Amino acid sequence: MPVCTIYLASLRAPISDFITTLRSTPLRPLVLARVARWIIKPSDLSKEALLHTPQPWDLLLILPSTFNTLPKVLEPLINHQWSIQAAIPSRLFSSFESKNDQFLHPRPEDVPPCTGALSNPRLADSSQALELTTELRGWISSGESPNGAITMLNLLAFAPGMKDEYLKYGKAFAESIGSRRGGVAKIVGKVIPGSCSDGCDDWDEVALAHYPSLDHFADMLASEDYQCVNQKHRVPSLKDTCILCTSELAIEKLRPTARL
Repeated sequence: MPVCTIYLASLRAPISDFITTLRSTPLRPLVLARVARWIIKPSDLSKEALLHTPQPWDLLLILPSTFNTLPKVLEPLINHQWSIQAAIPSRLFSSFESKNDQFLHPRPEDVPPCTGALSNPRLADSSQALELTTELRGWISSGESPNGAITMLNLLAFAPGMKDEYLKYGKAFAESIGSRRGGVAKIVGKVIPGSCSDGCDDWDEVALAHYPSLDHFADMLASEDYQCVNQKHRVPSLKDTCILCTSELAIEKLRPTARL
């Protein structure tokens, strides 16, 4: 299976300068997205490396199998970075660029409506179990959150003997609770042992999920049908996890018309 490298970078230069320099190199990332915020923070694994950084993360990059490091010309623009590698099934790479473009720029008729769960939302005190909170809902409604399609980076570490429970969650996500809100797993891969830049060897999988908007994501979290599956299968199956909200569209607005 092809191996991809997932990078997080905080920059010492404007994002637009990074993009301009990136365009001068042969590298064309599969995904280049602006980091918005943590939805779930790691409770233990890679906590120091991911959370206690000199400055917040600016960019998510997913490099194709032909590149396992960033070009050296980009190094002076990066203040801090973190990376991990994952083996991705070849079928997910088939026409990835065109499929991803359709996710980011869908026809209006292809975007499902929200289900109405936000009219009477199920709220929690914390989003750490992937539940909607008053704070998260407020951020989504604010002008600070990304518009349009969003991309969620998921790192997963399974509790012993519990991966089958997570697979039940994944099946329900693909068939109903996620897909009915336009949720799609764009990339899912098994972490390569020894590839995590902070030395952690306990992450099992990486997943990249798409939602048509943050409202669709919030509609899912606020719903009883989602939380029934989430609490039964996903939550107990994970030893640790984290989810980082990013926007590929935010990068498109910063770069020239010609896409990377």
